[in-house]
Amino acid sequence: MPELRFADPSDRDDLGAFVARAVRLDQQAVVRLRSRDEGLLDAWVATPFDVLATRTARGTVEPTDMTVSGNELLAALAVVRGDHLDPGPPRDMLWRSALPPTKHWQVVDLLPARMVTELADKGIAVARENVGPQGTPPASLLDQTVLTVSGDGLEVKVPLRCLFALSGMGFLADDGADDRIRVTATDAWLRLDARYGAVVRRRHALLPLLV
Repeated sequence: MPELRFADPSDRDDLGAFVARAVRLDQQAVVRLRSRDEGLLDAWVATPFDVLATRTARGTVEPTDMTVSGNELLAALAVVRGDHLDPGPPRDMLWRSALPPTKHWQVVDLLPARMVTELADKGIAVARENVGPQGTPPASLLDQTVLTVSGDGLEVKVPLRCLFALSGMGFLADDGADDRIRVTATDAWLRLDARYGAVVRRRHALLPLLV
């Protein structure tokens, strides 16, 4: 039977808040759980903004890499109050996103969290005035570059959809006046780390396979 263990009650609470946000954004959300050698557990979700979101907790999961229903995991976290629980049956076939590498990330810049929050709020206001037929902002708006940062030999463009994901997942702290958002990148990926979690997206679209 699958088993999820936590090192401390605060870690289960943090994961619960992460999963609750993901389910609020998407009722059909699934959560990918992966154990690391350092006794850490990474939780991943694919947000409606075509951006991955992740949070790390101290704990382990068995099997060491599995995908579960967000709703079922959230229910288990709410009902079972011990340091270990059944996260639900594996639903690995529902996970369709590639995960970024774990190494070779370069620190590009540190951004004031207050500035990022203000940009996200402005973007959300514009999006509300330009909602598409499906009730979501058009891709052309989400793909607009709102920040260009450079450092360590890299220049990275940050699209609005990344800020939407940061805001939607609750990663931007209301009291984080002195917080910094760390921008890291590889040749193919962009990552923004805030106080409560990180969002990750490919820097370039994948080229279609030629038949």
